[in-house]
Amino acid sequence: MNSENKVLKVLKNLDLYISAISLIVLVVLTTLGVLMRYMVGKPFTWLEEVQLFCMVWIVFAASGAAFRTHNHVAIEIVVEAMPSKMQKIVEYFIDAIVLIVLGYLMVQSFGFVKLFLRSGRSTSMLEIPYWLIYGIAPLSCIDMLVSYFHTKYVSDKKIKEVA
Repeated sequence: MNSENKVLKVLKNLDLYISAISLIVLVVLTTLGVLMRYMVGKPFTWLEEVQLFCMVWIVFAASGAAFRTHNHVAIEIVVEAMPSKMQKIVEYFIDAIVLIVLGYLMVQSFGFVKLFLRSGRSTSMLEIPYWLIYGIAPLSCIDMLVSYFHTKYVSDKKIKEVA
């Protein structure tokens, strides 16, 4: 594998790497926090802020990857039982719903982040700016939209053509 392909692979899966690193940090720090609290008697007072940051980044960073890997919950048995023309109609309806919901979430999350930028609000202990914690939300919406439609209309067609 040449270096250009490696770079593309890393960029394509950047959301997975971010969520994996956030999960590792969350688990390690939470474990250390429990040990410090109950064995040493000196809890990390800042741990909750880092846990919040990690949980938000895990959820939002991994959401695009969930679309790419078809890991969102879906009840396909109902659609598969329909005639093929009706299946197409339902698929386009689902596409429209996904587009509307993610578009709405993206617009709202941009407003949310903008509010935190204007207010300058940050966490109390570590002073992590809230715009940084929640700034992944609008980026994640873009990632989800791209992942959903790319997987559905580009990647899946390539797979069907090969089969």
